Amino acid sequence: MRLEAITWERLTDTLADRLLDLEPGDGGAWPRVAFDGAPAARPGELAAAVGEALRVRGRPSLVVGTEGFLRPASLRLEYGHEDVEAYYSGWFDTGALWREVLGPLDPDGTGRVLPDLWDPRADRATRTPYVQLPPGALLLLHGPLLLGHWFPFDLTVHVHLSSGALRRRTPPDEQWTLPAFDRYEAETAPTAAADVVVRTDDPRHPAWTG
Repeated sequence: MRLEAITWERLTDTLADRLLDLEPGDGGAWPRVAFDGAPAARPGELAAAVGEALRVRGRPSLVVGTEGFLRPASLRLEYGHEDVEAYYSGWFDTGALWREVLGPLDPDGTGRVLPDLWDPRADRATRTPYVQLPPGALLLLHGPLLLGHWFPFDLTVHVHLSSGALRRRTPPDEQWTLPAFDRYEAETAPTAAADVVVRTDDPRHPAWTG
């Protein structure tokens, strides 16, 4: 994988300019973009920055985080608070993401998207209203382990941390999740699967594949 150094500002602007020309591969009206990465890599920050850059350029978008689609605690913690298998395959409600976020943006969809469904702190459903996306608006979906579900993305960005950097930047109480990301690397190979890879071992000096 060949990487070149870039600033966050230039990276944000270049990605936004690229997304201006992005057309949905399924012939629909709403391009869908993934910002994939472990929580320590902060893919949501990049998604939000790109969304703001798109707004300045006159292109509407909606930033959605998968943390708003966690399953209820009774389901995701059924096998304990630190079960790696549950985190890898059962914490996030992929069915709800299909139904409430991705499916409405199909060619025959309504464009009516739910930004979040579940509040993990209160462990109850949110009351966030649906958002009606106009034709041409982009979905910017961010979160971990996004590339292993056959979601219909038109562009995928993987924010990558080396194994050592991931360990250093993951908080102590989340270190138990690290084997899930080792498995993700082995089974999904996100750096090979993604259209764009951004490496952030040093958060002050990112590099990307261009």
